[in-house]
Amino acid sequence: MENVDLIIEAAWIATVDVDDTLLADHAIVVKDARILDLLPNAEAGRRYQAVQRRSLPTHLLLPGLINAHTHAAMTLLRGFADDVPLMAWLKEHVWPAESRWVNKDFIRDGTQLAVAEMLRGGTTCFNDMYFYPEIAASVAQASGIRATIGMIVLDFQTIWAVDPDEYFHKGLQLHDQLRDDPLVQTALAPHAPYTVSDGPLSRVRMYTDELDIPVHMHVHETAHEVQQSVEQHGASPLRRLRRLGLLNPHLVAVHMTHLDDEDIELVAHGGSSVVHCPESNLKLASGFCRVSDLLNAGVNVALGTDGAASNNDLDMLGEMRSAALLAKGVARDASALAVNQALRMATINGARALGIADQTGSLEIGKSADMVALDLNALNTQPVYNAVSQLVFAASREQVRHVWVAGQCLVEDGSLTRIDEAALLERTADWGRRMHAGG
Repeated sequence: MENVDLIIEAAWIATVDVDDTLLADHAIVVKDARILDLLPNAEAGRRYQAVQRRSLPTHLLLPGLINAHTHAAMTLLRGFADDVPLMAWLKEHVWPAESRWVNKDFIRDGTQLAVAEMLRGGTTCFNDMYFYPEIAASVAQASGIRATIGMIVLDFQTIWAVDPDEYFHKGLQLHDQLRDDPLVQTALAPHAPYTVSDGPLSRVRMYTDELDIPVHMHVHETAHEVQQSVEQHGASPLRRLRRLGLLNPHLVAVHMTHLDDEDIELVAHGGSSVVHCPESNLKLASGFCRVSDLLNAGVNVALGTDGAASNNDLDMLGEMRSAALLAKGVARDASALAVNQALRMATINGARALGIADQTGSLEIGKSADMVALDLNALNTQPVYNAVSQLVFAASREQVRHVWVAGQCLVEDGSLTRIDEAALLERTADWGRRMHAGG
């Protein structure tokens, strides 16, 4: 018998492989942080001797969920300004609050709160864009979660940098620091076409080619953004990005709620990925992403929550359900975005967008053991005719019982193993009191 680190026996395993294979009464074998084997439970017991063995007879084992667009530290602005249109939300509420309150402690506590929430909900990887990315990276490292940390770029001065030169300088320093980290990587993160001019965007193109990393950017989020771009640049944001050489496989375009047929063709031809954030887009009334049309055109579409200030949660199970239901309504087709496709958007498609599909996003031999065990033995998920259907349309994140990243258990029977939840709640409550008192 071969010695291994961990054997997990589950009622169902959703592999999210190329065939969307759903295995019943199978086991995953883990050795040195990677998946060594998938085989029937009985055979696993005969072939392998494990340091730890888990029997999960009512659980669905699935790949760790990938939240492909977050502003993690904005959890501390959850509920701060609701029921307000996007630009008023930004200009009258969020930006003034950020200028007053955001500092390194805000980023540390807000990101830790986000990571704790995401892990408890089955998210094992997040793609972040916010100030002080070095702090977010350190929180991710301490927690054990996988992350892509955005090196933000803006034309104007903020609390983190005074001009594009400083944004690039600080970002590239962070990239060098994380170069050899197995779980935390970087992406270039120009905020949006309307906040970054052609010169810095050309530098983004140069660095992404040199470093071979993603470009994480809000694109076509509102009708006003598209109209403004046409007036100022003589082209829509997507056409401007194509002109600058950025409409390529490195681009991770977030929101994309205002697309015509030619836009979809451009994205498909460029090989760019799209991150759909259905709940944030609905809450801010930004519009509807044509997910079904994008998928049919061959575009890689991932899923994200956006920040908790505009969602107001980081629940990827809820996001899958919203995405599936909304896609059916927008396409007026009940077969649009079937459950397996929704799960792919929350897992392997996110991994592809971030350039890590060889490491995570599916449960296949050789990949990192990033896994989630969700107990389907609950009133709301019984009876089980199709485990993936119950996951997408009926399950809640409270049913997530165990979470592993690279074979390390970060959620054990619903409890965080590396984060002091009581201390985190105390710090979060203190932020809420201070910000409420300060207006």
